[in-house]
Amino acid sequence: MAPEGPPSPPSPPPVRRRRTVRLRTMLVCLAVVPTVAMGTQTAVTAQRLLAQSEHLRADVEAGERIGVPLVALMNELQAERALTAARWAGSPVDEDALRDRRTATDRAAAEFRRISGGGDTAQHPGTDGGDGTGGGRLDTVGGRLDVLTAYRKRADAHSGSAEQVVGYYTGVIDDIIRAYQDEFSHSEDAELAQESRPAVSLFSATEMVAREDTALALAGPSRELAATGFSQFLDAVGTHRYLYDTWIVPYLPPAELAAYDKLAGSDAWQTKLRVENAVIVNHKDTATGVKLPADVGEWPAAYRAFAPRLAELNTDRARSVFADADAKASDLESEVLWLIAASGGALLLVTAVVVLTTRSVLRRLGRLHSRTVAIAEETLPDVVARLQRGEAVDEEALPAVRGRQDEVGQIADAFARVVAASVDGHRQLAAERHGFGLFASGIASRTGNLVSRQLSLTEDLQDTFGHDEALLAQLMRSDQLTVGMRRQIENLLILAGGEIPDPHTDPMRVADLLREAAAEVEDFRRIERQALDEASVQPHAISQISHLLAELLDNATRFSPPRSKVVVRAELVADGLSVEIEDRGPRVSPAGYEAMNERLHSAPPYSVLAENAHRLGLFVVGHLADQLQARVTLRRSVYGGTAAVVILPGSLLAPAAARPEPGARPGGDRKPAPAPVRIPVREPAPAPLPVRAPAPEPAAPAPALPERALPTRATVPGGRPALPERVPQTHLTRQLRGPRAPEPDTGQDAATPEEVADAWADYEEGTRKVEEELGADQP
Repeated sequence: MAPEGPPSPPSPPPVRRRRTVRLRTMLVCLAVVPTVAMGTQTAVTAQRLLAQSEHLRADVEAGERIGVPLVALMNELQAERALTAARWAGSPVDEDALRDRRTATDRAAAEFRRISGGGDTAQHPGTDGGDGTGGGRLDTVGGRLDVLTAYRKRADAHSGSAEQVVGYYTGVIDDIIRAYQDEFSHSEDAELAQESRPAVSLFSATEMVAREDTALALAGPSRELAATGFSQFLDAVGTHRYLYDTWIVPYLPPAELAAYDKLAGSDAWQTKLRVENAVIVNHKDTATGVKLPADVGEWPAAYRAFAPRLAELNTDRARSVFADADAKASDLESEVLWLIAASGGALLLVTAVVVLTTRSVLRRLGRLHSRTVAIAEETLPDVVARLQRGEAVDEEALPAVRGRQDEVGQIADAFARVVAASVDGHRQLAAERHGFGLFASGIASRTGNLVSRQLSLTEDLQDTFGHDEALLAQLMRSDQLTVGMRRQIENLLILAGGEIPDPHTDPMRVADLLREAAAEVEDFRRIERQALDEASVQPHAISQISHLLAELLDNATRFSPPRSKVVVRAELVADGLSVEIEDRGPRVSPAGYEAMNERLHSAPPYSVLAENAHRLGLFVVGHLADQLQARVTLRRSVYGGTAAVVILPGSLLAPAAARPEPGARPGGDRKPAPAPVRIPVREPAPAPLPVRAPAPEPAAPAPALPERALPTRATVPGGRPALPERVPQTHLTRQLRGPRAPEPDTGQDAATPEEVADAWADYEEGTRKVEEELGADQP
């Protein structure tokens, strides 16, 4: 069913927020738009001119690189073709001359293959091979040269016909001329294309004259040509005369035209013309071909005379084309430079005009931006840090509201108000943080008083019920738990910004310091210590170092198998003192070690502490390491567990003269101590010891006491008692200091009631001595 009541109004469409453009962006656009437009036009023009210049230089490079080997190969093939035709026709030909000519042709072919074989010609615009020209022509020439040896063998053996052999040479030369012509067929410069036409026509005309020489050589001593050979002779004569009259002479520059006129007026050239006319007019048709006149005998001498001059004319024309193309490319590059210079000057002028019109606004905005960034990145963080440390804030370093009327000034005043509000908020937050720290310290102090009272109650219970061995064991267990409670209270003090009270006045040996730290751990019997007796620690850092090591030892015992050992080693290193705590706990991933080391090297805010309340030990270690300027690193142990490496700086170590002698008491006179005795350690009992009747035998040696410090009480300024401080193994009784043989391991909780009673008596005597010494030290 439809719902009753009036229909709900339709929701309004979402409002699209217009994207605002910054003032600086608009001002910059005034300069950027015309600059980009002019720069784009300049770049397009310059790119076009540079591309044309590059194309011209590519034509020149290709012509010089490929044209010279092509012309040399063409000349050698023409000469070899004439000798081969004469030898076929029966004319006297020197075998050595023919062999030398073929060798010269092979050298020219090898040079051509070297130039064109690497695929370099494909990079040239005119030799890309995409349309079958250029690179395709060169490939065709190379393919024809591959069968040159086969045609030479046919010519030597007179296999086939003379027209086939001569036709092979003619086909190769035609491909060479087309390949040379294709080098300039894609030129973008009309003047260069115009100048290149006479060069290509000269090569074609020279080939026609060479064909005439081959045809007359093929006639031989009989002066008789086949009908096809005579027809080819006539075509060659007509073609080369047409080329010279139409495509060569009208386009030659004056210097080359003068050279051609000199060639055309020479006796050899006139003989050439006379022989050609005689063959055309005075030939006689026969049943097998055409009989040539006797004038053809003058042709060889005349051809040898004008052929070099004709080749020189061809070379001069090609070089002239290359030189003109190179000069044209240089002119284009110079034009590009002038264009860039002129455009750059115009751009500078436009930029200067725009900058002058917007300079005032940009300068004021720049100053405002610089001051804003400096306050945001330097001043404000420094003020916040000082507020968090409880220091006073210099108000002059903060921006002030000046009541300016212009727009930029109003923005500055608005920013000053924002900064003032932010500072006030951080000031209030710092006050709350400081108050919370005082609150936490107060809670810790009160709890510490309760711990002191609990220790006193333990002593009273010992005095009253010391004869009950089972109760005595429970009291010892309760005392050990109280030690752990005191360490947690000290953790609260450290995280709240307080300091651990330190009653020590003399340096302490590292071995004693490790023993004191191990005594703070509930499962202290599993800790195995290895330390240097000759190293000692300064008095002011003993409590902090002991607490730091106790946290790491407690972590090692709690996260390792119950029956495994936790080894703590101390040794001097280059940077100070190295303490390594190694357990055999579960494996931790590299990411886990990275996260734990990050907690050790950073002081998190209260929000992070609240989220990681179950891992406060690492934060406490990080705080203490920061105060001591020590380095703490967690890594994987060689046994598969975790190794915590603590590097204490050398400034925390006592000089050799200030170190106490082994066995000397920190607060009293030094007395010689007996040799150190290794006390066997057993695991704690899970249940109270049963009460048994005293044995008639003499009392056995006292068992190993928990290696922990004894409670001390001191008064701090203000009248409130400080937290109990436990000094490790300083006031051991005479019984424990005497030499003692190791007790055999009889299993878990094998101590007799007599041993427990002796241990408690030693504990009572040590506690009394500590209280007497502390009372004597107080004023």
